[in-house]
Amino acid sequence: MQVRNYIIPLVAISLMTACNPSRKESTMLKQSDFPAPPIAEVIPETFVNFGQRRVDNYFWLKEKSNPKVIEYLNAENGYTDTVMASTKELQQTIYDEIVGRLKEDDESYPSLSDGYYYYSRTEKGKQYRTYCRRKGSMDAPEEIIFDVNRMAEGKQAFIFRGYVISPDNNMAAYFYNETGSYAEFILKVKDLTTGKDVGFSANGATSVAWANDNKTLFYGVIDNTLRSYRIMRQQLDAPKAELVYEESDPRFSTYVTGSKTKQYIFISSASSTTADERFIPADKPMAQFRLFLPRVQDVEYSVYPHRDKFFVRYKDKENLNGKIYEVPLATHNDRSSWKEFLPHDETVRIEGIDILKNYVAIELRRNGLSEIIAKPVSGEGEVKSIVFPEPVYSAGLNGNPEYDATTFRYSYTSLNRPSTLYEYDIATGKTVKLKEQEIPSGFNPDDYVVERLWATAPDGVKVPMAIVYRKGLKRDGSNPALIYSYGSYGSSSDAYFSASLYSLIDRGFVYALAQVRGGSDMGEQWYEDGKLLRKKNTFTDFIACSELLINEKYTSASKLAAMGGSAGGLLMGAVANMRPDLYQTIVAQVPFVDVINTMLDDTLPLTTGEYEEWGNPNEEEYYNYMLSYSPYDNIKAQNYPNMLVTGGINDSQVLFHEPTKYVAKLRSLKTDDNILLLHMNMESGHGGATGRYDGIRDTAFEFAFILNRVGIEK
Repeated sequence: MQVRNYIIPLVAISLMTACNPSRKESTMLKQSDFPAPPIAEVIPETFVNFGQRRVDNYFWLKEKSNPKVIEYLNAENGYTDTVMASTKELQQTIYDEIVGRLKEDDESYPSLSDGYYYYSRTEKGKQYRTYCRRKGSMDAPEEIIFDVNRMAEGKQAFIFRGYVISPDNNMAAYFYNETGSYAEFILKVKDLTTGKDVGFSANGATSVAWANDNKTLFYGVIDNTLRSYRIMRQQLDAPKAELVYEESDPRFSTYVTGSKTKQYIFISSASSTTADERFIPADKPMAQFRLFLPRVQDVEYSVYPHRDKFFVRYKDKENLNGKIYEVPLATHNDRSSWKEFLPHDETVRIEGIDILKNYVAIELRRNGLSEIIAKPVSGEGEVKSIVFPEPVYSAGLNGNPEYDATTFRYSYTSLNRPSTLYEYDIATGKTVKLKEQEIPSGFNPDDYVVERLWATAPDGVKVPMAIVYRKGLKRDGSNPALIYSYGSYGSSSDAYFSASLYSLIDRGFVYALAQVRGGSDMGEQWYEDGKLLRKKNTFTDFIACSELLINEKYTSASKLAAMGGSAGGLLMGAVANMRPDLYQTIVAQVPFVDVINTMLDDTLPLTTGEYEEWGNPNEEEYYNYMLSYSPYDNIKAQNYPNMLVTGGINDSQVLFHEPTKYVAKLRSLKTDDNILLLHMNMESGHGGATGRYDGIRDTAFEFAFILNRVGIEK
């Protein structure tokens, strides 16, 4: 299921590169070469929906408090350790390679906000980042705001989600958890003058905004399904918080943010198809929130304040890719006063907006590729644009906190180009490189070839795919390959640099990124054509991309691996059932595979909010369609590829039992002698290990499995 993250994370560029280890192939071991895998007890549970009978033999595995469940998970992990024991040396080699590509001591480029330069840094051997600032100049003394390494000491898992500074720069509201969950965060406030927390704490917090009085906080909280459903107001000197807004529609989640201009506080409520906003002046925290524009089904809008007006990004059925309006402050609720600022274009999707005093910076997507333009606030005058010459890349607006700035920052990357941060001067049109992802062990982009390919789906639609491989590769079908995608929630599968992948590429792999329907890679219609009753397009697009790699002799079915996580894990489960013959190996990371059972249980996290993505299985048409592709329900007696399935015991997005049940059922029905492993993290959640070095070990483990399955042992 979807990873929802409305708390703005403080992300640093990870710094990695490639090496060129030797490639040695060996004879692959099969399942029968190892002790018998664990077999889950069969306890049939019968369900009847619309006259159809389903029997779930492993429904009991969802009981996290049942000691037999934990015993089974430990047995699966033990079996995985046994099978993977021969790859320990390879895992360590890959780990060392990736760490060797990582600039372990590094510092993000500083960002100016209200007179302070904010940045974060990493230190060699430490798992987490340290967040800092300097007043007035980078030559000023360093002030450590949060040392996450110290905060995480003694914790099995730790996620620091970010912080928001008070208007007077003296306090920071911050989010963290100690479970690895993506949803259950604790909100606290740190007094930056004393270095101590002020005593306020809120469990299950999702978002936060400061009023201009520096003592009033607005924050969102979750219900028992992990839906952000309430916005609270808390004065730091008051004994308790007050409810200011509750979202009663279970399809909607609600969040609070402050505006860049510091004029307003906004409450946004959104489902997958519909959104609305409320606001108050940030100077009047006790005011009643006013609706910006009434909620209308299938209409989404977002408000971006300028000091003199509002800009509104607007989307409906006739304007799927979005348009931008200029809106007067006083008559915002009168649509007749709205003026079109950027018209709808059915070939161009509006991806992001950044408001500056004199310009609106806009991130666009055309033909699956990013564009960035800057248009004068007046709507008149020259529109500046940034041109990116490469055939496949990703670019986006990146960190522009100052309203009065005359420049904006953007990041650029491609499959063979490390991430680079640039600053663009709007008036002059000049670009300055601020920071490039440093590669300590050396990396030459020109040693690799990047191509953009187009596969033909069964309905004739052309599906884009980006690939990268080392120069000199012969297209004779003998090369191993890895194909990856996501394909849900309108989340695009962008082509970015991942240095860890070069542990595969430098061993002769072709890496392919399939931009299938269900994402927004080719515009909003691309998303619409891969959801609800058209969800199967996601799977057939991926299969078409896989077939193209084979037909064009980049690889062969005996050398092709596939990988996807979360909703991308659903994709893995679906294609494993539909076309197991195409893949030698599949890695399904925290996969959403038990679609029917999960979507029928509205007490589970995220379920009701997902009806607009997958459909409501309480309606027969959707039930039948979802049942026809649900990976867990469609496992059958046939040969399957080698498979590694991962999960997290504290996963809030895809509960641990989904990959667990999936593996149990697959073991009972598959007819092959291929390896099937469950790797359950017993300490963390959806994102796996939370420390950066521990995360690299997870990657090394997965890559070792893929390499081992194609017979590469070094």
